[in-house]
Amino acid sequence: MKHFKPYTKSRRHMSTIEFGKYLSGDRPFKALTVGGKRDVGRNNAGRITMRHKGGGHKRRNRLVDFLFDKKDVPARVETIEYDPNRSAFIALVVYRDGERRYVLVPSTLKVGSTFLVSEKAPVTPGNRLPLRSIPVGTFIYNIELKPGGGAKIGRSAGNYAEVVAHDAGYVDIKLPSTEIRKVPENCWASVGTVSNDEHKLVTIGKAGRSRWMGIRPTVRGSAMNPVDHPYGGGEGRQGRGTRRAKTKWGKPSGKGQKTRRRKKYSNRLIVSRRWVGKRKQAQ
Repeated sequence: MKHFKPYTKSRRHMSTIEFGKYLSGDRPFKALTVGGKRDVGRNNAGRITMRHKGGGHKRRNRLVDFLFDKKDVPARVETIEYDPNRSAFIALVVYRDGERRYVLVPSTLKVGSTFLVSEKAPVTPGNRLPLRSIPVGTFIYNIELKPGGGAKIGRSAGNYAEVVAHDAGYVDIKLPSTEIRKVPENCWASVGTVSNDEHKLVTIGKAGRSRWMGIRPTVRGSAMNPVDHPYGGGEGRQGRGTRRAKTKWGKPSGKGQKTRRRKKYSNRLIVSRRWVGKRKQAQ
């Protein structure tokens, strides 16, 4: 981590990642970048569905390959780059047939390293193979939930899941949330952990830096009027005044409260629910 001398109040606690230690310093590969307008929390009707998003620095989208449909062709890492749209680093790789793609970087891959997407690939960091071929205790990322559906989970900085069992056509994996769930054994995953594990240690330091990142201010519920929030109103500073934590719309929130739909399609695949609240802190 990089810390700064406190020559202003906001610099005193600010920290960032020493990108020079991890990145190769190359510009994005133009053929794999596109422009576009960000959603900034709006849906297709233009209504805000996620508050506190908007503004921020203009970004170019990197076309990252999560499908990995080029199998049995070795690939070499050409550059390791920063991607403003995700917390992990990405790599520009060139396959032996000359095609270039962006992929998510595991923590151990460097410029010049090679990896392979194959059913017979060795279980080494960076390689990608079916879950049925990955032994128990292996750390994995870029995990499919449906065969051929592309990587869906284990994609943010420093994350990984762990293979804990093989059983009756399914593989049990322990997710970063501590949930254990079944995934079909024909799904594919990459071996290793996602790069940039220091991301969680960054201190933003000032409001302006949040605005550069596209994060807008958040108003506390207790600072609102009763018409605007369940915590609103009262003379002077008040507590929330309700037994359980609620959202602005009165739905349950906070530690220890279940927010998952009771009839969600994937409930049958969950072996062990995630730990929350005091149970997770005591882990």
